[in-house]
Amino acid sequence: MFISRATRAATLAACATFLLAISACGTDQPEEGDTTTQVRLYGTDGNMLNSYPAELKERAGLVDGMKGTTPLTPLPEDFKNRLRSIDPRLTDYLYASETYDAVLISALAAQLAGTTDPAAIAQQIVGVTNGGQRCETAATCLQLARNGQDIEYRSVSMTRAGFTDAGEPSTASYATLHFDGQQINDGKTEFVGAGTESAASTAAPPKPKKQGKGAADRNDGSPLVLGGLLPKTGDLALAYPPMGAGAALALKEVNAAGGVLGDPVTWVDGDDGTNPAVAKATVASHVAAGVHVIIGAGGSGISRQVLPDVVGAGLILFSPSNTDASLTDLDDKGLYFRTAPPDSLQGRALADVILRDGPEKVAIVARKDSYGEGLQNIVRTELEKAGIGADRLKLLTYEPPEDAKAKPVDFGSGAQEIKTFGADAVLIIGFGESAAVIRALVDAGVELRR
Repeated sequence: MFISRATRAATLAACATFLLAISACGTDQPEEGDTTTQVRLYGTDGNMLNSYPAELKERAGLVDGMKGTTPLTPLPEDFKNRLRSIDPRLTDYLYASETYDAVLISALAAQLAGTTDPAAIAQQIVGVTNGGQRCETAATCLQLARNGQDIEYRSVSMTRAGFTDAGEPSTASYATLHFDGQQINDGKTEFVGAGTESAASTAAPPKPKKQGKGAADRNDGSPLVLGGLLPKTGDLALAYPPMGAGAALALKEVNAAGGVLGDPVTWVDGDDGTNPAVAKATVASHVAAGVHVIIGAGGSGISRQVLPDVVGAGLILFSPSNTDASLTDLDDKGLYFRTAPPDSLQGRALADVILRDGPEKVAIVARKDSYGEGLQNIVRTELEKAGIGADRLKLLTYEPPEDAKAKPVDFGSGAQEIKTFGADAVLIIGFGESAAVIRALVDAGVELRR
């Protein structure tokens, strides 16, 4: 049958219109009975790592499109190269500079105190970062301290201002990270500042002591001993390599610059296991070994558990990665410090990342500990301030495994709740174990947006 050109064009146009219509319906408006839910995934400093996809094993590609925040400053290539000289296999740098600074600040405080007595070191730590003559390297800062010069240490992780009276950063830098495939795309990383310089301490520390000729000038005559309490094993073990490299690099550079009070600084290795029992055993071992300053723990909840033991022994606990905001107010007898900024700052940056995508409903899933629940509440508050009502928010928690041999996290029922709730954004606050949340969401029929 003959069809005119005009009729054919009209027919084709009608077909195209129909196809576009059903295509749109199929993409944006699921047909009745279709329970598929699309969500965007978001993460935090515990899982926004290049090493994280390995936790998903053969399903590592599920992280593609995941976004999140982490405390991070733009790291100079020189610093990265120095870290890689310690560990050539590094793929992440999370908390590397904060660990480096915790070790170096401890060394500088002991040099200024003129003793390895923990109580005297603690009195100098905040002052090391505020007032005095600015310096940026181990060699320069140590020489000034040996001369009895008050110093103001600045570094990769601490560029704008020093510590608050509570012994934590007054300012911070956060990075917004994006997974492309199974790797974080550095080209998409954005940095944003937080905090205020006016929060830095203005209290004057005890007057620095000029170094004499040897051990006789120290109150106790012993070299400075630092003990590691970092997550070599457990759920946070994926973050250990950069932290371990940061500690080793600082120790190497301090000792290359002449050590502290005329002697090399000693490092006693130790694991926190991302487990209170393991961490407590390590602390007890450090006390017996004569450690003065403990560098760690990795997780905020672990530090909360061991702090009474550390304080009871009269030692310093100095964490490079604790972010739980409530740790600021603990009764630590002036012996707890951290180079990682509190989550009161990170929560705002993280909420902003989520809000940029214009979500309708947000589910916040957190590991059930002080870090997870603390950050969960801060992000919830920030989202509510921005107009995301309580009816558009769903908070869920999960019990993290007690140790590496325990059964994986079972988040099946939680995934079903998120699907029924209709969330289009899911924030996961956890460590390596949180990969189970992603697997459960997909198994429940939740479709992940790229």
